[in-house]
Amino acid sequence: MCGIAGLMLRNSGAIGKKLVGMLDGLQHRGPDSTGFALYRQPAADRMVMRILLKCSAETHEGKSRASKVLQILRGFGVEVLSDSYTQEHYRLEIAPVPAVKDLSYAVENQAGVEILSFGSALEIIKDVGSSLDISKRYGIEAFTGTHCIGHVRLATESIVDASRAHPFWAYGFSDVAIVHNGQITNYWKMKRRLQKTGYQFRTDNDSELIAVYLADKLDRGFSLEEVLARSVDELDGTFSFLVSTADGFGFAKDHLAAKPMVVLEKDDMVAIASEEVALNRLFPGESLDTYEPFPGAYKTWQLSTLAMSA
Repeated sequence: MCGIAGLMLRNSGAIGKKLVGMLDGLQHRGPDSTGFALYRQPAADRMVMRILLKCSAETHEGKSRASKVLQILRGFGVEVLSDSYTQEHYRLEIAPVPAVKDLSYAVENQAGVEILSFGSALEIIKDVGSSLDISKRYGIEAFTGTHCIGHVRLATESIVDASRAHPFWAYGFSDVAIVHNGQITNYWKMKRRLQKTGYQFRTDNDSELIAVYLADKLDRGFSLEEVLARSVDELDGTFSFLVSTADGFGFAKDHLAAKPMVVLEKDDMVAIASEEVALNRLFPGESLDTYEPFPGAYKTWQLSTLAMSA
């Protein structure tokens, strides 16, 4: 079943706390794992890399993998500004780099770790447990920023772990993330096509495909609006998904519209969720002027104006 939620604010605010509440309202849709993609204003002088060590940071193996990551980064001439651990999550701030894809693949393939997110604005935090559990574990409520997307997962086709939890970062592309409710039925065909052009995948989750598919289109010069328009026709299955970039935010629904989605637009914000109960967490006790997108619908907003396109 799963539940998705997203929020964009005209001005920076307490998006962590707001998204925790929205996902808590949807927790009945996905008790297995929860995840957050959180965006600040892009930083010109640093990028953040969040890594899943796939073993406890306190163990010898965890420290060894973290040391290997540092070794690889320095081999690429990357300046590491700071690093820290929270359980098996390893967070690094580094000086900006142009070759995000090459560096990401090298780190993952050589160090045996998984990069959860990489960018000048984005940080993805996801794990097994509820919204409230993960917020307490990683300090989500303290995060301030401009926009965010999140997910609660009911595992139906793959195991329950942090790797397969949403959101998914588009591996190799700075600041692109997605959350998804549904099933992509042409997953294997599209995955093989992208692999033949050099893309790598880390899981068997069809949602990871959406992230790489979208980022590939963005990398080839399509606008976010154009990418979403294409996705409605090129992705088969029943799906509702949200995508976010450093300065944009949007959604797409398949032509059957079997997966629910509710949208709330105000002058200074946009909020989207699988059920209105999540939006009520933002405005408790208020009557909300929401709408459900039509089948095959897609929309985008930009941070600067929150102006809708499509």
